Amino acid sequence: MRRRPGLSEEVAGHLRHLIMSGTIRPGEFIRMDETAVELEVSVTPVREALLTLRGEGMVNLVPHRGYVVADLTRQDVADIFWLQSVLAVELAVRTASTITSAELDRLADLNEALQDALAAGRVSEIVSAEFEFHRVHNRIANGDKLAWFLLNATRYTPQELYANDPQWGQVAYDSHLKLIDAYRRGDRDEVVEQTRRQFTDGAERLMRHLESIGLWSDDADNAAAPG
Repeated sequence: MRRRPGLSEEVAGHLRHLIMSGTIRPGEFIRMDETAVELEVSVTPVREALLTLRGEGMVNLVPHRGYVVADLTRQDVADIFWLQSVLAVELAVRTASTITSAELDRLADLNEALQDALAAGRVSEIVSAEFEFHRVHNRIANGDKLAWFLLNATRYTPQELYANDPQWGQVAYDSHLKLIDAYRRGDRDEVVEQTRRQFTDGAERLMRHLESIGLWSDDADNAAAPG
């Protein structure tokens, strides 16, 4: 099969989603041949993806047996969303100092596009609309490096899991509305509050989901409230 640029990154993204959503669990092996067949790719990009995930601490290599999913604790989830929130808040504060009326109108249009996707229930469009809103928003801050770090941190967010949750969609839409309004009024405290709200909500929803599928059998295991 012809190798295409970025294919290993796509495979890594697919596997991250499966791990973070609990579809494949700690202790389970990821078989390269089976994954390649499932994704209709050669084994090479799967191997490269697993090497990437090993470097991220998401899988471990067991000699002579292959790659196994690493532990994922409540504290891990809390840490991931805490880091995302810290980066996002800094970008939002910077945005508050530079955003124009035209840019606010653009964000409002993108938020309505998200609402349309939510109403239609089309998961891929919901994921795209949410991504586009934040992509445009984060570019306004003129902090390209910071935005890049945030983008990399959000790779561990199982977007499709959220896009299938209507309640999450309404929280995202409402938070965007309030964020835009806070920018218009120059209310930086509310800007920070609405930015943090999305990550706190995301962490809580993911923890509830992972608990509901029995990922954590020991309730005392690294219990942590999102920061």
